[in-house]
Amino acid sequence: MSGANQTHLNSIQEKVWGGKLPLEIVLAPSECRSYDQSDPYLILYPRMSYLPFLLPKLHSFFRPSLIHPECEPHFGWFSFEGVPLKWHYPLGLLYDLYAGAEPISQSSTTDYNNLTQSAILVGGQNIQPSSGQEEYDTSNSNRLPWRLTLHFENWPNEDLVRLDADGLVMHDAFINSVKEADSLRIRDAKGIMTLSKEDTAGFWSAIQNHDIVSYRRITNLLLPPLPQPFRQIPLRIFLPLPPDADRPALKVAQSPVSPSIQASSSTGTGSVGRMQPQTVGTALHSLLPNLFPSRRIPVLAKPVLHGVVLPMSAPLEEVARSAAYGDGWISIVISMVG
Repeated sequence: MSGANQTHLNSIQEKVWGGKLPLEIVLAPSECRSYDQSDPYLILYPRMSYLPFLLPKLHSFFRPSLIHPECEPHFGWFSFEGVPLKWHYPLGLLYDLYAGAEPISQSSTTDYNNLTQSAILVGGQNIQPSSGQEEYDTSNSNRLPWRLTLHFENWPNEDLVRLDADGLVMHDAFINSVKEADSLRIRDAKGIMTLSKEDTAGFWSAIQNHDIVSYRRITNLLLPPLPQPFRQIPLRIFLPLPPDADRPALKVAQSPVSPSIQASSSTGTGSVGRMQPQTVGTALHSLLPNLFPSRRIPVLAKPVLHGVVLPMSAPLEEVARSAAYGDGWISIVISMVG
């Protein structure tokens, strides 16, 4: 964690939590009384949040148009271009997987500090950078607002676990993901299990309400304090695959990643045994060497997080502390170059 400090990490986290996407949600034509004539529901929604939190409002909004208005809000599910969207993935991850065109990119020499201070997607729009080092692509604007279809019937049982009226299924899925992240990053593997009942409830409430202040207060109880390193880094890599039977396929790679690695001895300086921070580039080269033959330059593929191409030189633990999703995982989407 060389050079990292809490103020710097908090600043990055605030930008990440400020990221939003404009959504245009339409009711499935087969469920609409007037067949696709209902008004769409428009909202600017946080990338870090989850679509099912919108279901009560959406049910109320579309109820006059529903053929079967007696359905319950938790019957709702979302699709994009015919693909059911996994409700336990945050909005930003879903967008980067299925709709993100060309993400914001930057020179491979740009450091993590410069990138995160100048290139975060807010409302799906490119914020102007403070320097001229970044290269921007405006093709994302052609896909915004992101048009999603809402369904209350024909639940896709093969793709999605059903939700319940009390929200317990979603709560348990989120907490289980947090526990899994804890088991990697905390040496005693206790993590969220040591929180009081009030703090555990407050943690989930912070996610539901997109409350970064409450979220940060509780995660400070979970994370090893600086400069104590993580035991391992919670990292998931999402690899979109060629369509299978006219549907996009997805592979999720997950493997223990150490926050530090042995320094290279290629310089001949006798530094064998010295440890250096694990970076985005060294981790991807280790886990996916065919896609990332270089530790420094994204030759064949690019690592995308929150709509931004991560610098290969970014220390992975700093990314975990500042830009992980609410469950503690770094969820990187692989985008092929060209």
